[in-house]
Amino acid sequence: MKRSHFIGIDVHCQFCEIAVINAAGKVVQRERCATTIPALLAVLKTVPRPCSVVIEEGPMAGWLWRSLHVEVDSMVVSEPRRNRLIAKEGDKDDDLDAEKLAQLHRGGFIKEVHQVASPEQVVFKQLVALYHHRVLQRVREAHRITHLFRQHVVIIREKAYVAPEDRPALLARLPANGTLRKLFQWTWSTYNGLVRHEEKWRQRLVQMAQKVEIVRRLEELPGIGWIRAATLYVYLDAPGRFRSKEALWKYMGIGLERKHSGNGPELLGVPRRTHRLLKSTILGAAMSAIVQGNNPFADLHRRWLERGLSSKLARRNVARRLAATLWGLWKNSSAYHPDWVGVAGTASAAVKVSR
Repeated sequence: MKRSHFIGIDVHCQFCEIAVINAAGKVVQRERCATTIPALLAVLKTVPRPCSVVIEEGPMAGWLWRSLHVEVDSMVVSEPRRNRLIAKEGDKDDDLDAEKLAQLHRGGFIKEVHQVASPEQVVFKQLVALYHHRVLQRVREAHRITHLFRQHVVIIREKAYVAPEDRPALLARLPANGTLRKLFQWTWSTYNGLVRHEEKWRQRLVQMAQKVEIVRRLEELPGIGWIRAATLYVYLDAPGRFRSKEALWKYMGIGLERKHSGNGPELLGVPRRTHRLLKSTILGAAMSAIVQGNNPFADLHRRWLERGLSSKLARRNVARRLAATLWGLWKNSSAYHPDWVGVAGTASAAVKVSR
């Protein structure tokens, strides 16, 4: 029976450091090659099979995984934060980083990071990420303008100057200083450009989202529009990667983590380290479903409030039920059926149908 080899690759823009260890943990090979697929494949072919490759998550990790994982027995992209405490102990250089990465993989201490397999899906995910970045840019500029007004004791929010016709009245509330008023006009010019860019990106994203069958089905759920459906689709990517709805909830930041030590009490709380965009998306969808009313999620929210739950916990419960629903209909190629939401013994509001 052949014994496995573990290959750690420390990836840089121009070159890669490669360390190969055997099943006993002994370094049997070290290499340095250019960060190109042909050069990496040439090195990997010199390693006896079976072999397993590990790299850390980074800007080029997805490209390397899609290009190399079919050429080896297994390939893992690892979570850098999980490796940090162990891998950064003692001396550090590129050779040692590759070796420590391979040793961690051999010991089973690696936390795998999911990678998107389809190049088309990668592009769609990048479009979604860039749209949300455009939103953040517009929000930052709006906060800057609002802060400038507050420095002159004019307390307003962004909605007060979204419409250009409302801005002269706001300028009139400022001190009579020509330079100051020009300053606000310049900032509004930047703000206007960001608003236009955000709208163009939103239109492109919705056009692409409407072509994806899964996104169209997710959009049917209360509180989930095209942007939220596309965001959930690209960042969850494959429903089968989650072993249970509880695992899905933890990944989205709405599940519970248990902490217990010695004779102390057992503590339950939501995870602090989570995917912030997914968390805000599902919580926002839950709030929208509650506000819309006339849907089973709003009814569940009302019943939880009547039982004495706080509005925050009730909204999180709605988010969990909504996440379980979309996960079930996605995983089972099912159709959303409102009558099944909240029915005891069901994991989702999905009725299996042929597709």
